[in-house]
Amino acid sequence: MKVVALISGGKDSCYAMMECIKYGHEIVALANLMPEDGSVDELDSYMYQTVGHQIIISYAECMGLPLFRRRIKGSSRHQELGYRPTPGDEVEDMLILLSEVKRQIPSVTAVSSGAIASDYQRLRVESVCSRLGLVSLAYLWKQDQSLLLQEMIANGIVAITVKVAAMGLDPAKHLGKEITFLNSYLHKLKELYGINVCGEGGEYETLTLDCPLFINARIMLDEYQVVMHSSDSIAPVGILHPSAFHLENKADAQPLSSHVNEHKLEKLGNVFEVHDFPERFEASCKPIDHVAALIDWSKHKFQFSRTKNKSAFSICCWLQESCSLQEDLVAVLGRIESELRIFGFGWENVLYVHLYIDDMTQFSVANDTYVKFITHENCSFGVPSRSTVEMPLVQMGLGRALVEVLVTKNQTKKVLHVQSISCWAPSCIGPYSQATLHEGILQMAGQLGLDPPTMNLCSGGPSAELEQALKNSEAVAKCFKCSISTSAVAFVIYCSKRVSSSEKHEIMEKQGTFFREMKNFLSSEGSMQKALDPIFLYVLVPDLPKRAYVEVKPILYVEDDTEAEIENVRERSGLNTESYWAFKHEGWHDSCIQKCVVHGKICALILHITSEMAVKICSESLPFGDINDGQFSASKVHMAKISKFLIYLLDKAITENTFAWEDIMNLRFYIPASLEVSMEELAALFNNGLSELAEASKKVIISGEEPIFNIVPVIGAGRSASSMDDIVTCELLARKS
Repeated sequence: MKVVALISGGKDSCYAMMECIKYGHEIVALANLMPEDGSVDELDSYMYQTVGHQIIISYAECMGLPLFRRRIKGSSRHQELGYRPTPGDEVEDMLILLSEVKRQIPSVTAVSSGAIASDYQRLRVESVCSRLGLVSLAYLWKQDQSLLLQEMIANGIVAITVKVAAMGLDPAKHLGKEITFLNSYLHKLKELYGINVCGEGGEYETLTLDCPLFINARIMLDEYQVVMHSSDSIAPVGILHPSAFHLENKADAQPLSSHVNEHKLEKLGNVFEVHDFPERFEASCKPIDHVAALIDWSKHKFQFSRTKNKSAFSICCWLQESCSLQEDLVAVLGRIESELRIFGFGWENVLYVHLYIDDMTQFSVANDTYVKFITHENCSFGVPSRSTVEMPLVQMGLGRALVEVLVTKNQTKKVLHVQSISCWAPSCIGPYSQATLHEGILQMAGQLGLDPPTMNLCSGGPSAELEQALKNSEAVAKCFKCSISTSAVAFVIYCSKRVSSSEKHEIMEKQGTFFREMKNFLSSEGSMQKALDPIFLYVLVPDLPKRAYVEVKPILYVEDDTEAEIENVRERSGLNTESYWAFKHEGWHDSCIQKCVVHGKICALILHITSEMAVKICSESLPFGDINDGQFSASKVHMAKISKFLIYLLDKAITENTFAWEDIMNLRFYIPASLEVSMEELAALFNNGLSELAEASKKVIISGEEPIFNIVPVIGAGRSASSMDDIVTCELLARKS
């Protein structure tokens, strides 16, 4: 991509440019914001470093690139973490600056910034980029600051301190000193006082005088003055005011970019001052009305399901008849939106979205439709996390889109949404978040095996993609001060049908190796806490985004409650519960169940009914000819008994762990599309079974007309990648209301 680099003069923005070039991008312009009054060194700004702005004009000549500058007229008016366009805010100055760059250089598609740890700054850069249709590149984001400082020095960044404001830093001693000289001392201060060695806490600011990108000249500072802002005895604050400087030419100087002429600028090294413009920038997403108006709502027959949890419940919607993907998705999302309004909610109440579509080659159509409903503007508390998977929907008589949303009745969710491309984890450029935390349950977006800095699928096949997807999941988990190796409750791992049998075995081996190594590492670091033993579900699907082989969807328990009792059960026998439909506990029943329970908090269950188990369940009613080496073709009669057995097991597992049916947040039945029973028949069987159980047990299970379960058509599902051949698989997540 062709990039305009936001520069402050500091080491971070310069090294961020170097990283952009490292990952194959081209810097074609520089952009800088400076005080409106040029005689002022520093502004009271939450966003911009301005100390040393007098020297920034030289960067154009040093790098042989055009420099666009704007005087900051706004102030920090919108001080909440998440930014909303606010007239008179200093962020709007950045919008005007970058819009002029884009106007003069139309080929620019990305913006580089030196954000390392400040969500406040990152979110504002991302907001501006989103409004202008640009990609945010933040290659320093979330990197270890000690290692990062070492890399800057090792890669030729020559920067001096121009502001100090921290315990242990003395303006008289440390201003004007190179970071190479201060490196060991900064690490000592980190040990003593916990400072950020890269100055991310405002401890110090720098000015880059030379770096490998300065191919024409280096900056030589001739004179400067030390200006004291505070003489505090513990942490005095001082800045360096440059009085005189000159450029020292470098031998064999060549332009950094050979393509700048296409931008129709007069010459390399020009400086352009950007003034106000009259145009108003509107949100890039148009209202949905222009699409919805084309839909004949009356011709659609909607199907719904809804759980009854008082804190967070799921709504699922699909169509019985199909039109086009866009029309189906507009209908489904529009109907869900209407249902939310009935409850007095909106998209801001949605925690998670499962988006199932019938054709992944139309992903862009689905995404374009999705973003017209769910936007930053209508999700003031953060956009929900999302997973997108292709399922054989039409094959099972459904429409081309099936959507399930998890809805919260309160606004206590915490959302992680990083849109910038970085080395940290894959970005979420659209309106969906990497993860959403609500009342102790962390729901992660589906993670692909993407290399974060390039956003390309990693090479090496399915097992390599799985490992990268798990690494990406771990990076997200760390933001919530947890680990997938200790806090994960459940993993759903989607596998493309393109994965071969041998590759499925490799996936299983990689999964086991990854978690063993991570737990050993945490143990050696002394940070290993009491760990959950997550349960795994593998789902075989037709296709995944970007033609990926695997997609990982973790669920974590991260509530800070050390007294919580953790129970991990895969096989357990001899439990005494009520029996229905003449089912009595047998030892093999426990092999159907995977379970992870945090006592009194959450319960995660996965139930598997394989062909072998189905034969045992139906052996008395099956005609002899239907049984063949433990395999059989399930008819409606067979499924009636299997569905009741599954409901019996569910009730048994829920009850034994002191949970109730109204505690269920999600309840899904994964059904292979090859099953010779229709969706309507299956839904009726599960509904009848739940109704009979409710009547016999006097439990509150069903209320209202909608079922509490969602049926998801798949190619196959199972407890391992090599055995995704269940007749029925059930996934349940419950939380005490």
